Amino acid sequence: MNAPHTPTDMSHLWMPFTANRQFKAHPRMLASAKGMYYTSLDGRQILDGTSGLWCVNAGHCREEITEAISRQAGIMDYAPGFQLGHPLAFQAATAVAELMPQGLDRIFFTNSGSESVDTALKIALAYHRARGEGQRTRLIGRERGYHGVGFGGISVGGISPNRKIFSGALLPAIDHLPHTHNLEQNAFSKGQPNWGAHLAEELERILALHDPSTVAAVIVEPMAGSTGVLVPPKGYLEKLREITSKHGILLIFDEVITGYGRVGAATASEFFGVTPDLITMAKGISNAAVPCGAVAVRRDVHDAIVESGPAGIEFFHGYTYSAHPMACAAVLATLDIYRRDNLFARARELAPAFEKAAHGLKGTQHVIDVRNIGLVAGVELSPRAGAPGARAAEAFQRCFDTGLMVRYTGDTLAVSPPLIIDEKQIEQIFQTIGSVLKEIA
Repeated sequence: MNAPHTPTDMSHLWMPFTANRQFKAHPRMLASAKGMYYTSLDGRQILDGTSGLWCVNAGHCREEITEAISRQAGIMDYAPGFQLGHPLAFQAATAVAELMPQGLDRIFFTNSGSESVDTALKIALAYHRARGEGQRTRLIGRERGYHGVGFGGISVGGISPNRKIFSGALLPAIDHLPHTHNLEQNAFSKGQPNWGAHLAEELERILALHDPSTVAAVIVEPMAGSTGVLVPPKGYLEKLREITSKHGILLIFDEVITGYGRVGAATASEFFGVTPDLITMAKGISNAAVPCGAVAVRRDVHDAIVESGPAGIEFFHGYTYSAHPMACAAVLATLDIYRRDNLFARARELAPAFEKAAHGLKGTQHVIDVRNIGLVAGVELSPRAGAPGARAAEAFQRCFDTGLMVRYTGDTLAVSPPLIIDEKQIEQIFQTIGSVLKEIA
């Protein structure tokens, strides 16, 4: 088979979250992937420092997953999930439930993190209505939170560019907690910062303003990944749990990034020891081999909705591709790899070496902060005067040219490699970033 080549006409594809004009003038094209590496169209090996897009946790092109998908495609390519079922859907739900915190064992399948968030928000509203508290319609997110790109997700999300164009059509009855990022107090913290737990108490102020009896749910990422790796201060998540429980408000953890080993456990909920009422997930659930997402729901929340009404459909929500047969095959194969290869424990064991290498960038030109938890780190750079984000964008490009893929958001470089990484590759990632930063203005 001929090797792929750069298409002569790239005009038809409108690329997501991409500077389309800049990309099409100077494209960065990937041809194949295996294990820890991508191969570019010109044959260069690119070390994957970001698990694709925070999602290929078990490494690329795992044969077990590929074979499971191929086998299922030949048996049954699709089955509707409305009023019909197929065995893999129930098997996949059971396998996911076994990894969730105790009690969160009712699984609703989606196809992405965005869909998982909108689903969780709907479940929260339906739950309170089923209990006779239909006045609970307010949802509370957090500044610098990313919850996908559905209208629900960008409404509770806290990223200004994502919200600006659509501001006139966002959901009503939304408020936001302050974010937890504070360079003056927490720069170069290793793991959870000591300062900032008190920021969770802002929830009490917001509840007093709106009346807690009108609030359905609070949604936060345990660790905010897409806005620069913002690690929760010690005691912060615990305080959110305490306040939401006191007022009968559901707590939703968006674990689309943190789920499936990223922080060294199956979930960040497990790692931090704080159990929410719902967990949204995607990305690592299927190793990104087939799009898949899910919401893990506390059993009594599920039961309140399912048992509240007359016979018939209890929850008017779902997707054509919920629990798609090939997605379920990918999920089962992926979870088998995680379990067999002890990848969550591996991430936990590698975390100290990862932390040491990341913080080795302290003192490097332009670096004003390094943040880390598990196998994820954010390296924040000083912005160029009048050009925020430009320095990180140049560092991203130069890393790619040097054979390393990182992500950037604003002026923060994000590193989140597959859990199969070794210590030598960890050192290579941060040494490359350090070398690149010394070369740019």
